[in-house]
Amino acid sequence: KGGHVMLKSHPCKIAEMSTSKTGKHGHAKVNMTGIDIFTGKKYEDISPSTHNMDVPHVTRQEFIVVDIKDDGFISLLDENATGNDNIREDLRLPEGEIGDELRRRFDDGESVMAVVLKAVGTELVIQVKQDNVKTKD
Repeated sequence: KGGHVMLKSHPCKIAEMSTSKTGKHGHAKVNMTGIDIFTGKKYEDISPSTHNMDVPHVTRQEFIVVDIKDDGFISLLDENATGNDNIREDLRLPEGEIGDELRRRFDDGESVMAVVLKAVGTELVIQVKQDNVKTKD
């Protein structure tokens, strides 16, 4: 519980897990319920306890929001990157509450950070935070 697993080809955070006893002919079964880490949709899967499960490699990274373009893409600064590849402009402003909050706080002149979750080739801004880094005077 709390870990990540692939359920029906979706990267999910395990919300519930239970095992059933072995039947007359076979293996104990594991019943897993997970929440898709990108969409929030619930998925359920039952598999034999002896079978392997795919586990997605999930990373979480924070970026400073530099700009929000008119075409819906956001410019993000990675403080830890070196050279010319410390700015990325390949992520869209997310739809819904998080995107609205990010745009509002950025337009209000706040220094904000975007928390980006990455798994199975997909990246999405999942959280907006206050940037605690003080600018030099």
